[in-house]
Amino acid sequence: MSPATPEPAPEPRGPGPALELLVHGVGGTTPDDMLDEPRTVRVTGDDTAAVYRRTADLRAEDEPDRFRDGPVPEAYCWCNLTSGNGTRALWLLLLPFMVVNLAHWMRPPATGHGRSARLYGVLVRLVALSLTVLLTAAACEVALDLAAWQCAGAAACTESRSWLGFLAASEGGWWSQPGRRLTVAAVVPTALVALLWYLSRRTWTAYEAQRPPRGEDEHDDRPALGRPGFWYGRRLVARLRAAHTAAGLLTVAAAVVGAAARHDRDADGTTLRAALGWCVEGAVAVLAVVVVAVVCRRGRSERRLDGRLDRALVARLPASAAALLLLAALYASWSRPGWRSSGALPGDATFGVLLLGQGVLIVVLAAVAVRLHRRAPDPRTALHGLAGPAVAVLACALGGVMAGGVAQRVADWLDGSGTPGTGDTPLAGPPLLLSWQAAAIPVLLFLLLVPTVFLVVRTALTARGLAPVVEAEYAGEKPDRTRTRRIAGVRAAAGLTDAAPVLVGLLAAATLLLGAAGIAGTWGTGTVPGKAFDGAPAFLDAAAEGCQALGSWLVGLGFVLFVTWGRRAYRDASARRTIGILWDVGTFWPRAAHPFAPPCYAERAVPDLAWRMASWTGRTGGRLVISGHSQGSVLAAAAVWQLPHTTRRRVALLTYGSPLERLYGRWFPAYFGREPLTALHREVHCWRNLWRRTDPIGGPVRLPAEEGRPEVDHAPLRDPVVYGRTHDHPLPEPVLGHADYQADPAFARERAALLDRLPPAPPLPVPRQRGTGSDDTGGGAPHGGSGRSSG
Repeated sequence: MSPATPEPAPEPRGPGPALELLVHGVGGTTPDDMLDEPRTVRVTGDDTAAVYRRTADLRAEDEPDRFRDGPVPEAYCWCNLTSGNGTRALWLLLLPFMVVNLAHWMRPPATGHGRSARLYGVLVRLVALSLTVLLTAAACEVALDLAAWQCAGAAACTESRSWLGFLAASEGGWWSQPGRRLTVAAVVPTALVALLWYLSRRTWTAYEAQRPPRGEDEHDDRPALGRPGFWYGRRLVARLRAAHTAAGLLTVAAAVVGAAARHDRDADGTTLRAALGWCVEGAVAVLAVVVVAVVCRRGRSERRLDGRLDRALVARLPASAAALLLLAALYASWSRPGWRSSGALPGDATFGVLLLGQGVLIVVLAAVAVRLHRRAPDPRTALHGLAGPAVAVLACALGGVMAGGVAQRVADWLDGSGTPGTGDTPLAGPPLLLSWQAAAIPVLLFLLLVPTVFLVVRTALTARGLAPVVEAEYAGEKPDRTRTRRIAGVRAAAGLTDAAPVLVGLLAAATLLLGAAGIAGTWGTGTVPGKAFDGAPAFLDAAAEGCQALGSWLVGLGFVLFVTWGRRAYRDASARRTIGILWDVGTFWPRAAHPFAPPCYAERAVPDLAWRMASWTGRTGGRLVISGHSQGSVLAAAAVWQLPHTTRRRVALLTYGSPLERLYGRWFPAYFGREPLTALHREVHCWRNLWRRTDPIGGPVRLPAEEGRPEVDHAPLRDPVVYGRTHDHPLPEPVLGHADYQADPAFARERAALLDRLPPAPPLPVPRQRGTGSDDTGGGAPHGGSGRSSG
């Protein structure tokens, strides 16, 4: 080329590669539905959670021209994290543990109150520990007290139960002595504790062992969800698992040794055995103090990625408790020929002490929560900062109902046609407190009837008032009274979500008061509710007897439904998916209070998403929109928080049907309140949120425009898009509510606008020729079943 010849002008470079990473919401879906294509392929991940593409888009990075028409879609499917094989049915046993774990995360913001925040965490962990003891004590009540102590000790109970024959006192066999019967029965609660330990340890590897990507060093003032160690709590879970396992085993040991030690102290000429009983009980008490100290000593370490394990503690604490349980079993099995079991197993007051302790802890927890909330009050915070204590009350109530339901049903099964605890059967029955708790259930339901009726009436009146508003929004359309009423009714019903805090608060307050009344009735009367009011006015006596009978029936019905649902979930994948929807909301949070709670799927999903975004943008320099629907928007926001600053500059956030502020911001203000969401708005390059007034879950995030950044919330989308029939829509359009946001024309417009706002990509490297040993897909080759979603 001669010097006089001008150089050709370079061709204008396009904005470069673009990717849309889709994240589904609760209940899950298939990659085929998410990508609207029957032919999809897994890009990275495993059978539990993975990223998928359309088959035709697999090597899109090698074809830069394809990016000119829009982003390449990818789908992240995580539904198998909460609804997979049949063992998920066992998670129903862990419901109280999951609920108390939520209470930990409902703490109000703790700016300037670090000690109060730590005290809040300690109190929740102690409540969680009491639930482990409560459920283990319930298993001991069924196996040791009702079966081995009461039924096996009464000939009238064992006559028709051959499976208890070798334990029957009337048979006079080697196992017929009470202490030996207790030793055999201790296998049941011990197996329950071992099962809980196994589930907690097994699910750690599958769900929570994924390390998030390491970015640049971050400042300590970053929001909690952006800290390196937030989604990797291995050390704390291991410590809590050891402590709760030891607590469960110590509960069994105390139940086994208690009766034998009391008999030895009351008998003559057994000084040696009595001293040994004191020693075993003292060792159990000392180790219990150690367990409480371990639970109180250390909380979560979020500011750094803490991969260490306290190996001595994790191994020795459960082993020491198991050794004490073995020693207790040997001591109880010591031959005592004259010992006979009668009445209930000593230790009947255990449930009352547990319930009282839980009440005291929750009252103190409420005081700490009020102190934290007053420091930085926010009118949007649920229950003015008392959401955590209220949910902790519900967790204890669930544990009590499960314990009482199992004990009541087993007692009814063992006593035949009689009623335990009334003197007409050989069984003394379960502890009195469980009967009082069951009798409180009808009262609680009656108290909830008033606010429920109020909300129904208010919703109907609200729907009537919304009718002219709906017709005004569709100006120019011919009014249709039925159509208007339908749309207004859906909008009014969607608003019921905002009344949930009031219902939870009333339910928690009533439960706390009724629990206190149950303790007072148990200790004050010493009999079941049906007999406690003998001699009282006829109406009160009849009400007490009716509540006891109805409560026992309701507890039994709940127990049957619980077992039936669990069995169905074990066999039926669709039922298992329904249970998974419940876990989608409840198990987003790491196991910070209870190690036996269902596993936290976000500790797998958030690192998966962060790795995928960081690896793709780092390899291509392209623009990326992460689109999250419903619970997927919460995962998307959490993953963006975890990205290094340089990666966040190339990422846009699109949320729709999002509960980020409406649910998470109100119930978890320390992590999704106004201040953390504002920080996310400032850190992410651009963010847009779509919502509808008919959506019962999603809503606005309420972040205004600031510092050159536009408002996050789009104007509320029309739902339905078209009011009546048109040439383009000859059939009435459905009211979508929480579903099908991508079908709205605004979705494509906002996605394109976000991509336009992202900085253009640098020039792509020249694709390498195949067959040279290089990565044919530009670094994005499928990993098959590698189990690592790093991309």
